[in-house]
Amino acid sequence: MTQATQDTEMAGTENGPVVYYDGSCPLCTAEIGHYAGQPGGDRLSFVDVSQPGTNPGPDLTPRDAMRRFHVRLPDGRLLSGARAFVAIWEVLPRWRWAARIAGLPGMPTVLELAYRAFLPVRPLLSRIAAALGAKPANSCPQGK
Repeated sequence: MTQATQDTEMAGTENGPVVYYDGSCPLCTAEIGHYAGQPGGDRLSFVDVSQPGTNPGPDLTPRDAMRRFHVRLPDGRLLSGARAFVAIWEVLPRWRWAARIAGLPGMPTVLELAYRAFLPVRPLLSRIAAALGAKPANSCPQGK
């Protein structure tokens, strides 16, 4: 891995946030494909943390990045869970409405609770997504 690749994996780019995702998860890969294909998706960088040798930074292990959704902002701040999704929505014009709703009083807490409720059912939903044709970016589950 080159130093430039390591730097990109560990800090947000000048264009926008770095999104860490589990490429061995069909559901996660489908979702990232959706975001990447949206107008503004080119302002996001995507790092598949299931790939061996991925270095998301000293404050995030690949294993932790695969267990919970993380986004690193251009200033280096690391967000996780619902806040990470909101950071993506703020970049994508078609999703800004969701970011505005997420900013309403009490909504960050509600969204985080919903995200935490989703995490235990993610493996089942991923299997369902795979049965419906979703494909993982790779089949190299590191740290699972």
